[in-house]
Amino acid sequence: MNILTSPWPWYVAGPLIGLTVPLLLLLGNRHFGISANLRHICAACIPGKVPFFSYDWKKESWNLFFAAGILVGGAIAATLLAAASPSGIHPQLENELASYGLSYSGSLVPEDLFNWPALLTLRGLLVMAGGGFLVGFGARYAGGCTSGHAIMGLSNLQWPSLVATCCFMAGGFIMANLILPFILHL
Repeated sequence: MNILTSPWPWYVAGPLIGLTVPLLLLLGNRHFGISANLRHICAACIPGKVPFFSYDWKKESWNLFFAAGILVGGAIAATLLAAASPSGIHPQLENELASYGLSYSGSLVPEDLFNWPALLTLRGLLVMAGGGFLVGFGARYAGGCTSGHAIMGLSNLQWPSLVATCCFMAGGFIMANLILPFILHL
C-alpha cells in the first residue's frame, strides 16, 4: 500500500504519462489534451450559433470522461490513499517564501496567498485572477495547453508544439524568477 500513498519518482510517473499518448492513439486515434474540454463543455451547454462552438462535440465526449476520470481519481487519492504525512517543500523554498513574507504551514501552497481573503488584495488578484486569465489566454492562443503540446504534440514531432513548449518553458522561467518575486513583494 505504501507504493500508492507515497509520491512516485519522476522516472516512473513521467514515462507512465508519456505512454498515455501511444495508448490513446492505438485505442482509437485519440489526441491527448485537457484544455479542449472547456470548448466541448461550452459547445454542449451554449445554445447560440457561435461558429467556434458549432461542431459535433459528441465525437469528442471521450475527452470529457477522461477529464472527469482525472477529477475522480484525484478525489479518491486525496481521501482513500492520503499519506500519513503530507508532502513537504524544500527548506530552501521555505526560506525564500519567508523572504516574501509568506509562511509555510505544511501545505504545498502558501496559505497566506491562496485563500479567499487574499484574493481581494492586489497581490491576490495579480497572482490568482491575472495568472488564471493569462494561462487560459495562452492555452487558447497557442492552440492547446502544456500537456497537449509537450506530451502529445512533441511525440508527434509537430513543429508548432515544439515552439509552444519552448515558449511555455521560457514564460515559466521568466515568471518564476523575475515577475513573481516582484509581485510577492507588493
